[in-house]
Amino acid sequence: MKTIDIHTHGLGGLDTRTTSSGQILKIAEMQLKGGVNEIVPTVYAGDIQTMRLHMAAIKKAMEMQRQESGSTAAQAAIIGVHLEGPFLNPGKCGALKAAAFIKPTGRALNELIGGFEDIVSIITVAPELDGALDLIRFITDMGIIVSMGHSNSSYAEAEAGFNAGARGITHLFNASGAFHHREPGLVGFGLSNKDIYVEVIADPYHLHPGTIELIFAAKPPDKIIIISDSVKETGTFSASGAAITGANNTLLGGAATIMESAGRLIRLGFDEDKIIRCVTSNPARYLSR
Repeated sequence: MKTIDIHTHGLGGLDTRTTSSGQILKIAEMQLKGGVNEIVPTVYAGDIQTMRLHMAAIKKAMEMQRQESGSTAAQAAIIGVHLEGPFLNPGKCGALKAAAFIKPTGRALNELIGGFEDIVSIITVAPELDGALDLIRFITDMGIIVSMGHSNSSYAEAEAGFNAGARGITHLFNASGAFHHREPGLVGFGLSNKDIYVEVIADPYHLHPGTIELIFAAKPPDKIIIISDSVKETGTFSASGAAITGANNTLLGGAATIMESAGRLIRLGFDEDKIIRCVTSNPARYLSR
């Protein structure tokens, strides 16, 4: 069964902030060496023209993989693009640039993905923003997956986003409002709703092992997807490395590939079959329409 990372920005000194298709292919090569068969390169929130330039590099890399006989034998197959923004809540920017976030409108979406509709697989949206629910419906009707994240939504707002068509939650717990017993928010909705998928960064730094145990106790095992959220600072296959942090010790991205994270959880005693499904059949089912 193929292993799939649906949320990776890069690794080994390279990331999706590039106009070079060659660099995208090099990322795919490094991912395959780490045991990942397919990837959905994730584009950082930025101004629309910059995001389009980065999508263009990925699209060209995808075309090169299709055209060059045997090219994917040495690279993870690039199967789509994940846009992490720009329709996000600036109060929950995490390591992203809040100044790049914009209001969710159909016009902005069309400017963003026009000509790239065939490669965009996932768009992360904060459901509490004015206009977000209409945009979620519009994106969903296009056949693109909406994942809710970088959000300070209430439980009710998260539920509304789900009812509008959102299928997933981007890196559960991270860059989201904190769970509170009187307002469980996006995190509480993600844990309690049995139908929504959740991304989980399972490196040693983003989530306490007890939190990961909670996720597996609360969620159906087929709704959990282990992601890397890897960035250019992520080492190539060094899960024991240090956390990747920026100003104020903000985590900038994942410190391990999905296969390193999966192996770590298995060593910690998590059920191996469930963990393997989190990097194979679960993301494959999530991406299917």
